Amino acid sequence: MKKILNYIFLASILMYSSACDNNFDELNTNKVSATVIDPAFQLNAAIVGCAYPNGSLVYDVGVVQQIVTPNSGLVSGANYNQDNRTLTQELWQGYYRNVIKNTRDVINQVEEDPARANLMNMARIIQAFAFMVLTDDYGSIPYFEGGKGYSEQIYLPTYDSQEVIYADLIKELTEATTALNLSGKIESADILYGGDLNKWKNFGYSLLLRAGMRLSQVDPITAAQVVQTAVQGGVILTNEGNAQIRHDANYTNPIGNFLNSTEASNFYLTKPFVDYLRSNKDPRLSAIAVTYVGAKSGPEQTLANQTYDASVHLGMPMGSDNVGAVSAASTLGLASFYEFAQADRRRITKNTSPTFLVTASQNNLLMAEARERGWISSGTVEEYYNAGVRAHMNQLGLVDVGSTISTSEINQYLQENPFEPSVALEQINTQYWVSSFLNGPEAFANFRRSGFPELTPNPYPGKEVEFINRLTYPNSEISVNSENVQAAISAQGADNLATKVWWDK
Repeated sequence: MKKILNYIFLASILMYSSACDNNFDELNTNKVSATVIDPAFQLNAAIVGCAYPNGSLVYDVGVVQQIVTPNSGLVSGANYNQDNRTLTQELWQGYYRNVIKNTRDVINQVEEDPARANLMNMARIIQAFAFMVLTDDYGSIPYFEGGKGYSEQIYLPTYDSQEVIYADLIKELTEATTALNLSGKIESADILYGGDLNKWKNFGYSLLLRAGMRLSQVDPITAAQVVQTAVQGGVILTNEGNAQIRHDANYTNPIGNFLNSTEASNFYLTKPFVDYLRSNKDPRLSAIAVTYVGAKSGPEQTLANQTYDASVHLGMPMGSDNVGAVSAASTLGLASFYEFAQADRRRITKNTSPTFLVTASQNNLLMAEARERGWISSGTVEEYYNAGVRAHMNQLGLVDVGSTISTSEINQYLQENPFEPSVALEQINTQYWVSSFLNGPEAFANFRRSGFPELTPNPYPGKEVEFINRLTYPNSEISVNSENVQAAISAQGADNLATKVWWDK
């Protein structure tokens, strides 16, 4: 009897277990969770990921002596000309993880689908932008194998030389831009241009123009050919076509967020930058800067004591640590270093300020140089130069109405600071420096390429180099991908701030 009861009990358990398993998979499947995503949204993620990180402010913008902080520690970098790998790694990690990973996946998903050919070529253009920024800042990088950990399980990618990378970037930009089909599918979900392929073409050719000009010192023959192709194709020449990430409350500008939170009172415009604008009575100084008169601390930087008056703005001397900044402020009769001019976080560096990738101002100035070099034949150097200056001054008013510069102010500036053919390259590239304010990677790249403006070396006594020429590789790469990193270092030069990238002559 006991055995019979045991068998009945066991059978009951088995029947119950069987009943529990019935429709188990169906019951445990989330029917409202997405199992696929339109690759157009991945392209949007890549575009948002192109926004420049905080490390770009500390290094790229700092190297070209526009904004610095006197503080040491986490935010130290170009103001001390010292290596801080916590910050030099930000661009690398952000771009590989958030941009290239997504563009690689988009391309893999749609390359066999003729109906999504435009999306694939848009992804190629964004990918080329990201790789150009990376190689310009670091030199040799994982290019052909970079970002293929998911698609091809390449977890330890080899590094490619910048010379090889640029050859392929030019090929990619030429092919992808030319292949955009105005009769093909319009990818209206695209957040950069809303699927406007004419603007995408202008963007692609603008990057090609930029790539060609990068070669001006190292390969002028190829540079001229590439520039001609870009200009003939049609580049961005008005602010309506600017390639910009439009930030909002959900997707804030990283640098704007940085300067409106814990670092609000820690970063200042530099003396070289402010002095240049002041000496030329440039109306952009009032549009960009704010001074908090009499401020002796961060909390005293209030609306009540702010001024945009250019005659009041003073820039912080380069290489000033906390002690040096205090001394410099005292010498100038300021209440404290909190009274040095800042980029106005309520206008030009808001959380929602756009991130500019390529602008009409930059393109007009590059074309002015190309015309000066005889690489293009249309227009005059002066016309392109004036158009570049105008475009940037007008661009500031598009960022915030409070930074609007009137047409009369622009005309007066150009009359008082006319184009001078005898110093054409210096004048053009110094304007490019101003025009690329807050576009750190591009300002840093063009400064090294052109040699302008002529900046005085950082005077900080503990500096590691006279001028920073590149960013250093992340420690994570050195420890995990050591063999390939060491091969790149052997070919390129020491992994320090002094080593130059290939096109920097």
